[in-house]
Amino acid sequence: MYRNLFSVGAFTLLSRITGFLRDVVLGAVLGAGALADAFYIAFRLPNHFRAIFGEGAFNAAFVPSYSRVLETQGMSRAKLFSGQILTLLLMSQVVLLALAWIFTAELVALLAPGLTQDAGQMSAAVTMTRITFPYLLFITLVTLLSGVLNANGKFAAAAFAPVLLNLVMVGFLGIAFLFPDAGVAASFGILTAGILEFLLLVFAARAAGVFGRIARPGWTADVKQFFTALGPAVIGSAGVQIALFADTIIGSLLPTGGISSIYYADRIYQLPIGVIGIAAGTVLLPEMSRRLAGGDADGAFQAQNRTMALTIALSAPFFVAFTTIPHLIMTGVFQRGNFSPEAAAAAARVLGAYGYGLLAIVLIRSAIASFQSQGDTRTPMIVSLTAVAANVALKIVLFQPLGAVGLAAATAAGAWINFGLLVVLAMRSGSMRPDSLLKRVIVATALASVCLATVALLGAGPAGQAADAFGALRSEAQLALLGLAGAVVYGVALFGFLRALGVRPGRLKPLPRRTPADATPADATPAPQPPPD
Repeated sequence: MYRNLFSVGAFTLLSRITGFLRDVVLGAVLGAGALADAFYIAFRLPNHFRAIFGEGAFNAAFVPSYSRVLETQGMSRAKLFSGQILTLLLMSQVVLLALAWIFTAELVALLAPGLTQDAGQMSAAVTMTRITFPYLLFITLVTLLSGVLNANGKFAAAAFAPVLLNLVMVGFLGIAFLFPDAGVAASFGILTAGILEFLLLVFAARAAGVFGRIARPGWTADVKQFFTALGPAVIGSAGVQIALFADTIIGSLLPTGGISSIYYADRIYQLPIGVIGIAAGTVLLPEMSRRLAGGDADGAFQAQNRTMALTIALSAPFFVAFTTIPHLIMTGVFQRGNFSPEAAAAAARVLGAYGYGLLAIVLIRSAIASFQSQGDTRTPMIVSLTAVAANVALKIVLFQPLGAVGLAAATAAGAWINFGLLVVLAMRSGSMRPDSLLKRVIVATALASVCLATVALLGAGPAGQAADAFGALRSEAQLALLGLAGAVVYGVALFGFLRALGVRPGRLKPLPRRTPADATPADATPAPQPPPD
């Protein structure tokens, strides 16, 4: 499992690095003005619907269902099942795309009402949304193929696919002079990337022998069970997107540049979420699903505990950085070209507020796996809607006094409500069983984080003095020097505290997978068990 986790994490890290390159180029070319706000609206709208109908809801229902069919009925039935779902998914996305194209202006006006005050900005947003929206069709099919590959232990291609989006967008920005403006060029880059990602996943699924061709849908027991799980999952994912829609709607009412500030801060914020949180959830869900389907509950819970422990240890440095040096981060990464110091300062305030919800957000996917691995999508739905209600209420309250920072703070609070409720309900139902090793990793991580925060707060000045020698690259050098010093201190401190608490690297390995044939017969003498954690 850890090999898959690090494989996904490595490719996701590559995706985030190329994403940084993409966002730096976008910041330099588009800046944080009216054109940028219009483009980011056009970029966000298909991604909102993607999260509702694509990876969020779809994976929650499809991966456990597909894993169950694969484990109990074999590959041929699993291919038929995935082919039937592929057909239904394609039909629904074609209808959605047609409606979006017909009612684009109304959709943009509904979800970004602030743009209606500027006819030119509104027209630009509508034009770019019509170009980007077909991306939803291709990326939703990519989500299905990713689920098939992941359930069969193939993670690399799906994890690499987002890299194409970043590279293609940078390429189109490089030839922006061929288009009416840079926003239109980037929009065509998004559409082209969606097509290429789909072709990559088709090739990978064929090469792995798991591709399910388009098949005539039938109301089989497996399909019925999938849709039974999909309904609550869609509602739950829609609930999360309601909060993001609220960000878009309220953000469009901010002064010019508000939407862009949220976007740039979010891009930094998404680095640990994608590299660590989503990677962990991507690997953990099929792992727990297969273990539970095979009767190995102990292995499933241990896999969850080890994944959460690793997630916490890897995410804590980002939490410290986002809450202690957000201005240095935004300045070092984005401040160049049309991205002004004022824009960096505004985005830094948003990043600082986002940072307080980071640990909750990266752990949510691992907590949801407690339910989804057992086919329960109803409980996460209820929790999601509850958290969203609190989130939106806080956005409304905090928007006026705090602006974009208030929206980010509400997002952070909503994440903790979501995660806290998931943990409480999972432990009450016995779907989550934290062990002592997880607790010890949390303690060691907290102590190491204190050491890191000390370096961040006290080391910024000396790092800045040392970076003076780099001239125009001073901000970048200061961030790199401080980051390197912090990484060394955190790594040494974490290792030392883990050793002091008796945690050895071998203890973080999950149990070998057990098959039903491995079960001990009722009349046999039980094998000696290792001491509990």
